[in-house]
Amino acid sequence: MNDMHALGTLEDLPLSYREALSAQNLVPLWPSLRSVLPPGKPALRTRPTHWPYSSLRPLLLQAGELTPVEKAERRVLVLANPGHGLEKMQASSSIYLGMQLLLPGEWAPAHRHTPNAVRMIVEGEGAYTTVEGEKCPMSRGDLILTPTGLWHEHGHDGTAPVIWLDVLDLPLVYYTETSYAIEGKEQHVTATERERRYARGGVVPSPVFARDAARRNPMLRYAWSDTHAALLSLAAAEPQIEAVQVAYVNPETGADCQNILGYSALMLRPGETLRLPARSPAMVFHLIEGGAEIVVGETPFALTQADTCCAPGYTPVTLTNRSASTPAFLFIADETPLHKKLGVYETRA
Repeated sequence: MNDMHALGTLEDLPLSYREALSAQNLVPLWPSLRSVLPPGKPALRTRPTHWPYSSLRPLLLQAGELTPVEKAERRVLVLANPGHGLEKMQASSSIYLGMQLLLPGEWAPAHRHTPNAVRMIVEGEGAYTTVEGEKCPMSRGDLILTPTGLWHEHGHDGTAPVIWLDVLDLPLVYYTETSYAIEGKEQHVTATERERRYARGGVVPSPVFARDAARRNPMLRYAWSDTHAALLSLAAAEPQIEAVQVAYVNPETGADCQNILGYSALMLRPGETLRLPARSPAMVFHLIEGGAEIVVGETPFALTQADTCCAPGYTPVTLTNRSASTPAFLFIADETPLHKKLGVYETRA
């Protein structure tokens, strides 16, 4: 398609013809062809966006004062990307982000829904998520999965607020008209810390030579203590490695831990600058520890602990740790699994 070749517009067509088309629920393609199939690169609605935690946290705590959890069910402030319109409540075309607050003694009731979700714990101790009877403690930096269709609820036995970042594939599931939830009763706890079975890479349970490889979600909680140790170990074992990064995967199969969005953790060594190529998937960066500077295309952000930002697809990203002595640790969510399944995944030089 040649952009220099102008196509006909709706206004070129007689009003009577346009009205005849509308009466039959018909639309001519050519006036909109360039917008749905732009030359060379998609028309991106997702904008580089930064949500500083220092500004967000007081508003979230105020929500705790204004709205009891019984009136909210899930007390969440949505991190909305202005490029999509705040009313769309999405960070990218396929990623939803929300910062959720649970106060001591509160219980967010059990439900299950079609979108996949993960929880990245931001601050606090004493809360837990129960997923299909498995009680998952929530500590800073932990990643907890609540996959599609599984019952889950949140409770808090501690003494201080607990806050976490929700990441869902809700925009895509909503777009396909398959998004819904079902409310349920409080679950009975039947298991805790199942992830300990997968505490060593490359070693999985195989009692009497039987593997559990068919289990869709063998691991629901990825403790930050383990992920942090894995990053430090990788950095020490391979000092020349281009990026100290680990992926959250299904420990039985090695596949992505969820089927639409991908998740990883990245360590920026002291003084390190890492240049990421322009890839088709949008990305979300959440700073777990330390400090980092990020440049998305030509838009710079300074990230402090618990800050979150979004980078559109097809856009280069540069990450820098200015500290000469302290590493920085980031959680990354992106649309790579979806793009690979659709056959549209792409990296550009």
